Amino acid sequence: MSGAAELSAYALSLGITAEPGEHDTPLLALPFDPIVEGRPTVLHGGATSGLLESAGYAALRDELGRQGRPWRLKPIGITVQFLSAAKNRTTYARGRITRLGRRNANVEVTAWQDDPACPVATAVMNILMVDPTE
Repeated sequence: MSGAAELSAYALSLGITAEPGEHDTPLLALPFDPIVEGRPTVLHGGATSGLLESAGYAALRDELGRQGRPWRLKPIGITVQFLSAAKNRTTYARGRITRLGRRNANVEVTAWQDDPACPVATAVMNILMVDPTE
């Protein structure tokens, strides 16, 4: 991923950042802060959903960039499953493309805190890809 320019204004306002490193898809991080707190010491569900959505779009933009495909992304549907309360520490998320067609894509996203094998939330995203040159 080419840095903060790939993150939406909403993601940046939440404090989401792209973590550097050797990853097959972008790893996003959301540090715990009072702005993203729901009930005391727990990450707000909307912030969790925003992190999942941002990670899904980041994974798809990254792959489309590698393929040299122009894109404009539009959501078809997003389903979030909250598995456990995200506590007051950094939450990470990464998307995985499960289907990449000519006009739409399916992306699975997982969010975790301490261990990727113990997710706090997951999402399934269906995304329409519109060629801006058409």
